[in-house]
Amino acid sequence: MNNDLDIILSEGESYTVEFKESPDRELPSEVCAFANASGGKVYIGVHDEGYVVGTDTSNAARSRIQDTINKIEPRLSVSMDVLDNIIVLTVPEGTHKPYSCPAGFYLRSGPNSQKLDRDNIIEFFQNEGRVRYDEIIRDDLPIDERFNEAAYKRYLKTAKISDVLEREAILKNLHCAGSSGGKLCFTNAGALFFRVNDEDIVFRHAGIVCALYKGTDKAYILDAKELNGDIISNVEDAIIFLKKHLRISYKIEKLRRENILELPEDALREAVVNAVCHRNYFEKGARIMVEIFDDRVDIVSPGGLCKGITPENFGTVTITRNSTIASMFFRIDYIEQMGTGIKRMRNATKEADVAEPEFEFTGFFKVTFKRNELDTPIGHQSAAKRPQPVTTGNNQPNPAKSGQIRLHPATPADRKRVVISFLEENGQAKVDDYINIIGLSAGRIRDLLREMVSDGIIEKTGKGRLTHYVLK
Repeated sequence: MNNDLDIILSEGESYTVEFKESPDRELPSEVCAFANASGGKVYIGVHDEGYVVGTDTSNAARSRIQDTINKIEPRLSVSMDVLDNIIVLTVPEGTHKPYSCPAGFYLRSGPNSQKLDRDNIIEFFQNEGRVRYDEIIRDDLPIDERFNEAAYKRYLKTAKISDVLEREAILKNLHCAGSSGGKLCFTNAGALFFRVNDEDIVFRHAGIVCALYKGTDKAYILDAKELNGDIISNVEDAIIFLKKHLRISYKIEKLRRENILELPEDALREAVVNAVCHRNYFEKGARIMVEIFDDRVDIVSPGGLCKGITPENFGTVTITRNSTIASMFFRIDYIEQMGTGIKRMRNATKEADVAEPEFEFTGFFKVTFKRNELDTPIGHQSAAKRPQPVTTGNNQPNPAKSGQIRLHPATPADRKRVVISFLEENGQAKVDDYINIIGLSAGRIRDLLREMVSDGIIEKTGKGRLTHYVLK
C-alpha cells in the first residue's frame, strides 16, 4: 500500500473523501453529492474508521459499479482505479449541475452527503446561477400596469437607443420583458428599471438605505433616507446623499474654483453601482446599505462573492450574478463590461491620494472607504489648523478670492456635528451662539435646529429671548 493512501486513511473521511466497505445502494448518492460539490474520491473496501477490509475488484464487480454510476443524470464521467484490493472512484466536480440519482439530489456537506429538499434545490439552482433573478419573467407584473414612462424615455436617451421600434420589441431586446400567458410581462430586471416601484412591497427589498451616523458606530443617526425608486434613480440619489454629507475642499486654478469631494466620486459611484449589479436579489431580508460614519463610508450589499470568484482571484476574474442588470448599466456607461470595477475604485482613490478601499465578503459584500480625521472638532479650529487663503495656480495668494473663504462647516452633516459638539461642551445654546461658528443667517440656523428637533436629536426649551436648545 502506498504512502499517500496511508495518509488519506489516517486522516479519515472529509469533504472530498468517502470510505465505503462495499458498493452498496448508497454509492450513487455519494457520487452524486461529490459531483454537485467540488468533486472527491470514494474508497470502496475501506471501513468508516479508516482501515482496509478489501472488496471484489474483478471486471464483473467494476462493471456493476459502472452500471450504478450510469444511473446518475446527467451522465457523469468517473474514473475507476484499483489499489491492491481497494477500488478508488475519482469524481470530478460536475459541469452540468445539479446531478441526481434514483434517490434524489445530494450535495456534499463536510464529511457527509446531504439529501436536498425542495428549498435546498431552489437555493442550489440560485447559487449555481442556473436560475437568474433578473431573467425571471413575472406573469404577475404586466408592463401595462405601473409602467414608468419617464424612466423608460430617460434610459433610451442615455443609451442612445432609437424609439423607431415598438416598445414591446425594445423591452424584449433588452431582456426586460417576455410573453407569459398571452400577455407581455416584465422580467425582474425590467421591473427594476421601468416600473413605478416607490413604496412597492414587491421590490422594497431592492432599494437602498442611506444613513449618516454621529461617531463610528450606529448608535446615533443624524440623517437617513430610503430609496425605493427605479434602479437608476436609486443609484443617483445614493450618490447625492454621499455628496451632501461628505466634506468638500476647494482648489483655485486660473481664477476658477474646483470643488473636491473628500472621497473620489468615481470610486463611490463604482461601489454603489457594483452593489446594485451584483447583489443577491433572491435574499429579501436585507437591502443595500450606504452608511457614513465619522471615520469611514461603508457600502454593503447582500450576497458574498459570486460562485467561481475566490479571495485569491478577486478583482481579476469577472463573473456576473445578474447579467441583464449589468448589461443595462453597461449600455449607459455606468460600468465597463470587462469587469474593471475593483481596479477603477483602487485607481480613483490612489489618484485622489486617499486610502484604497477595503473589501469584505462573507454573506455580504462590503466596500469600506476610510475618511481622513479632522484635526479638531468642526467649528473649533485653532488658528494653526485653519485653512490657508485661496491661492492661484502659482501658489500666490489671490486677493480677489481670499476674502470669500469660510472657515465654517460646509455640509448639513457637519453643521449638525457642530451643534452636537457645542451642546456637549456647553450644555445649552441659543441661535446667536451658532451664527459665527456655522456661518449661516439666523433664519437658516433656526431651520437647522428645527430639523434636529424634529429628528429627535436636540430639544427646544423656553420662549422668546429665553429660547435655547439642549441635547435630548
